Amino acid sequence: MTELQPTEFLTEEESASVDRALLITRDKFLTRVAIYSLRSLRQIAEASGQAIESVTPDQVEAWIAQDASLQKEAIDPSFRSFFTQLVLSSLKPLSQAAQVNGKAIADLSVEEVIAWFEQDAKQRLGATALE
Repeated sequence: MTELQPTEFLTEEESASVDRALLITRDKFLTRVAIYSLRSLRQIAEASGQAIESVTPDQVEAWIAQDASLQKEAIDPSFRSFFTQLVLSSLKPLSQAAQVNGKAIADLSVEEVIAWFEQDAKQRLGATALE
């Protein structure tokens, strides 16, 4: 298997795009995690020669353990497990965004991910207003 290369958590441009999105703080956090997850899952899938949907929790945890963008100091195993679950939980909204856009998860753009989170937030807000 090819050596995985750590990546930035988010670029300045991506962070600015999320900040401009019409989202509450919690949704902005989830959007940021989804963008990081998408980038990481693409690299894990490419290195392992498999589809993003087939990436295992162990592969994600190994990626997080060696990702320099998360390594100010050695990360605690419980944090690594927690962050692994965050990345894996991003598969659901990423799958939904891919479905809405008629493409594979690996082919999603950052803009499409942000737009999906904005649309999801609007739908939730509309559902809450009807209650």
